[in-house]
Amino acid sequence: MKIIDTIIPDKPFLSLEFFPPKERSEWPAFFHTVDRLKEVKPLFCSVTYGAGGSTHGDSLEIVGRLKQEHGLETMAHLTCVGANEDDVHTFLDQLTRAGGDNVLALRGDLPQDSTSKSSPHRPLAHASDLVALIHDSHPQVGLGVAAYPEVHPEAASTAADLAYLKLKLDHGADFAITQLFFDNRIYFDFVRNARNHGITKPIIPGILPVVSLKVIKRIVSLCGTVMPPDFMAQLEEADRRGGAAEVQKLGVAHARRQTEELLAGGAPGVHLYTLNRADAVLEVTNGLCPPQGPTP
Repeated sequence: MKIIDTIIPDKPFLSLEFFPPKERSEWPAFFHTVDRLKEVKPLFCSVTYGAGGSTHGDSLEIVGRLKQEHGLETMAHLTCVGANEDDVHTFLDQLTRAGGDNVLALRGDLPQDSTSKSSPHRPLAHASDLVALIHDSHPQVGLGVAAYPEVHPEAASTAADLAYLKLKLDHGADFAITQLFFDNRIYFDFVRNARNHGITKPIIPGILPVVSLKVIKRIVSLCGTVMPPDFMAQLEEADRRGGAAEVQKLGVAHARRQTEELLAGGAPGVHLYTLNRADAVLEVTNGLCPPQGPTP
């Protein structure tokens, strides 16, 4: 089923992102985490894969198992950097066999020795190309795309970034999920601006509970998200005072407040970047939404 067909106006939801473990030996612990997080009753779960498709096969197998064995609606990540149309068709055929009905269509990270300007031209150079291809060739597949409330680092301007988001949605994407952020005003301003630019489809905020100072500093450096100075200072003080446990306590409380405010403020739902950390996500979500997802 397409995810967009399960999103009901004025009925907020929670959704989750998982990433495949690097080693097969870690799969039992991963699926134990999945079972614990079924308590959240997510509307859907997205599944990432490694840079350059390094865990593509694992991701597809996990998508199938989440759907068939755990009763969860799924959305597989798919990037187009370095791919051609045959690669995409092969992936979609494999996704269908695995029981998947939805894709998060992304450009993906450019190679380290390349930039968007210097990369050789490819038919699938942009996420909008990928969206158009999937929509035309596999119209039964539901499509999500990424949005950047703090502006994509390669965008020429805010207006240009919003025009590109609109292009992806106009080419057939059903909804957008935002990059993580830590100040809800950024999301609400972004949605207001998007609506003023003619974007009408759902924009789902993405929230990351901070569980480690080291991890969040690395993530922020990679994605370009702005960490509010006061929040970073609090995290650093928590780390000095009590180490990782205090950092997670503060980070989870912040994510909980964000999620509550976003749902109360009219967000269609909240997509939680779980980092496969069940305890943190359960603390964030406890009692927040009426059940929408599958019953365990």
